[in-house]
Amino acid sequence: MVHLSFSKDPRFFQIFFQVFFLTYGILFLEWEADWQHYGVTILSCLVFNYLALAIRKRKWPSLTGKTGFSCWGLSVLISALSLCLLLKTNYWPISLLAAALTVISKYTLRINGKHLFNPSAFGIISTVLLTKQAWISPGQWGTGTVLFFAIISLGFIVVTRVQKLDVSLGFLICFAGLLYFRQVIYLDWPLDFYLHSISTGSLLLFSFFMISDPRTSPDHPLARIIWAVMVAGLSFYLSAFAWKNNTPVWVLVAAAPLVPVMDRIFKAKKFIWAPEDPKTILQ
Repeated sequence: MVHLSFSKDPRFFQIFFQVFFLTYGILFLEWEADWQHYGVTILSCLVFNYLALAIRKRKWPSLTGKTGFSCWGLSVLISALSLCLLLKTNYWPISLLAAALTVISKYTLRINGKHLFNPSAFGIISTVLLTKQAWISPGQWGTGTVLFFAIISLGFIVVTRVQKLDVSLGFLICFAGLLYFRQVIYLDWPLDFYLHSISTGSLLLFSFFMISDPRTSPDHPLARIIWAVMVAGLSFYLSAFAWKNNTPVWVLVAAAPLVPVMDRIFKAKKFIWAPEDPKTILQ
């Protein structure tokens, strides 16, 4: 059996930080807390994942003991919290649908043992497209200095522990650089407008907790940087010239099929959540 401790598994840290962000939004940004959406999303993600894993392994996963929740629930809890942070809807059945699509993508849309899509990004985009009753709300985060530095600092800790800091910085530097060139240099807009554009919480959460997902990004460091620049460049283009909103999440899902191609071109060791045993658990 595998023992996963708080100090060794970075997923515990990511869950803690996501809960912190949600709490910060409710208490300090004065969000109107949608407890029904949060409750349905988290509970249904956990239940669906447990049932899917039971079907996959043909036995009920342990709920207690050394393997217990840490082996079957951590990754899907991260996905559930991402849905709570980024997806908005007024109807609980849509929250249920988003959870189902997120879990389904984890277990069915796979290539060479990796998720084809980031599960939460797939759940968000699929739900928005299918229902027209859900949306992504980047404005809810605001641009406060405290939130800005909190997300950067905590995000650095998380991605450094899983060695994916390169893809986060690659995306942020490229996206912020292109915005600076267009807004400040080319259009001569005030610097304050530019700072407002790049300091949104949703952009930083995407950079540190979504595109940096080690199970859906390329394995090779050079491939990850190329991947990040591609996502940033296309996101910038759609945002600046096509006037689309929330472009990074959309581009991440649309460009996901390129990751297996890059893994084939750039050979590297596949990421596994250490000290997890890939023969005994599927995340």
